[in-house]
Amino acid sequence: MRALQFSAYGPASVLKVADIPEPHPGPGRIRIAVKASGVTPADCYLRAGRFRGMIPLPLPHVPGMDAAGVVDEVGPGVRGVRPGDAVFGLVDLTGHGGANAEYAVLTAWAPKPDALSWEQAAAAGNIETATRALDRLKVTAGTTLLIEGAAGGVGTVAVQLATARGARVLGTAGAHNHAFLTGLGATPTTYGPGLVDRVTALAPDGVDAVLDCAGSGSLPDLLAIAESPDRVVTIADLNAAEHGVHLSRTGGGGPGTDPQALDGLAVAAALAQQGRFTVPVAAVFTLENATAAHELSETGHARGKIVLVP
Repeated sequence: MRALQFSAYGPASVLKVADIPEPHPGPGRIRIAVKASGVTPADCYLRAGRFRGMIPLPLPHVPGMDAAGVVDEVGPGVRGVRPGDAVFGLVDLTGHGGANAEYAVLTAWAPKPDALSWEQAAAAGNIETATRALDRLKVTAGTTLLIEGAAGGVGTVAVQLATARGARVLGTAGAHNHAFLTGLGATPTTYGPGLVDRVTALAPDGVDAVLDCAGSGSLPDLLAIAESPDRVVTIADLNAAEHGVHLSRTGGGGPGTDPQALDGLAVAAALAQQGRFTVPVAAVFTLENATAAHELSETGHARGKIVLVP
């Protein structure tokens, strides 16, 4: 099969399409013919070698954590799904990739809702990440939540999932994305200097929880807003420990990792069918143009999910 891979750590230009053996599902897993797969900041961090000391990868490595497609093989012990079904889901996150290919083996999945296109459905990783962070922050009805970087791939999902829980959501983004965030259910404000004062004006009674999706170095301001590090979670700032903030990650276990929030897939699918959840797609690239996809992700300015198609 054709698959995206890199044989050495480095810039996005190390990504190449190669012919490699097809994977097949083991017990409790399914294989899909991929219609679309996702690009996440974690894929870029892994490719660049930012995690090599913590997560050494066997090279060459096929990136990609999430995909949507049609089931074509079902492993032993799998019930409730059969070849021909349309699904979206996640690969085995302990392997840190494998989805950016013509075929992918999923360990977690849900039926693809008709309300989402293939490209939109290739966002299971964002859904799982957002759900995991919201669970960690105990976001429920009545919570006032600030999301830093609310217009990105995880941020747009987190806005909608938090709103569906009954939370009030404030979201930071560039001014050109404010109407977009309002449409998703958030109260927008700009990021950068003066953030504490702007948030205080919008939420004079205080903020209960803060989710940092940007990793832009704003944790000191976010801590001032939250007033306690245990009310802040980041998914993107690798210097979180220096501020006493939890960096949410999953996939290999070990100290500091959070349980996977796989129930979020079915929740998002149900909300989509009700017209209460969508996935904004920032851009769609072919596997051969994955370098451009990674470069776009690394700008930190993509509005929504970045997607690859075979």
